[in-house]
Amino acid sequence: MTASMAGFAIEDMFIKAAARALPLGQILLTMGIVGVLTFGLMARGRGEAVFPRVFLSPTMLVRSAFEVVGRLFYGLSIALTALSTTSAILQATPLLVVAAAAMIFGERVGWQRWLAVIIGFVGVLVILRPGVEGFSALSLLAVVGLIGFAGRDLATRAAPEGLSNRQLGTLGFAMLGVAGAILLGWSGGAHLPDLRGFGLLAGACTFGILGYHALTGAMRTGEVSVVTPFRYTRLVFAMILAMAVFGERPEMATWIGAALVVASGIYTLSRANR
Repeated sequence: MTASMAGFAIEDMFIKAAARALPLGQILLTMGIVGVLTFGLMARGRGEAVFPRVFLSPTMLVRSAFEVVGRLFYGLSIALTALSTTSAILQATPLLVVAAAAMIFGERVGWQRWLAVIIGFVGVLVILRPGVEGFSALSLLAVVGLIGFAGRDLATRAAPEGLSNRQLGTLGFAMLGVAGAILLGWSGGAHLPDLRGFGLLAGACTFGILGYHALTGAMRTGEVSVVTPFRYTRLVFAMILAMAVFGERPEMATWIGAALVVASGIYTLSRANR
């Protein structure tokens, strides 16, 4: 899980760097195509349908719609705002899933976990700082991306059984390509990248695929209750890369908000496991 989070953080770094010279839609579309080809070939190698008919079921269509929203707005947030801020806000995804699962699926959530969820959302507000100097409306892009990913995770709980990780990976990268195509169709400007651009695209694709591989390996072979809290290591890697590569210096509000989100998330997960 830790290796997976490192891979995703490095993927984000490559996306942000590539977006300085290439349209974001072109980057996401390219990554989507490469990911679909990779996971599609893996599925075919196992004798599985690349795009099974169940992908057209209402639940999977809802999941795909949320995936597009999450990928699109999270990508925009990476390109247009500080990587450290975007990564910190993303850590609230499990908290939103817990709250929504209680309201939608009727899952039992005690007052301690509700309190942790509220504290986590307060942490997001501390990071955003609405109504005070330094607030950027662009930071709301990450919030919309967070909602998209939470909706995707909730829909996955109701997804039909029998789908392999390779098939879900194919669908996920296909939706990344859809998000890229939507953005590229709106902004335009695609062009052939230079050698550096090719390198950045290759890095984003490689680490995105490796991160997904490591994630599925962790979830399939490890105790879910043990490995899931290690998702928060992504924030550590993201902060290091943001400061070392992009020269970001997160403000104290970002550190405090991130600490609230991570602490409440880990408590919520550990409480649920007990």
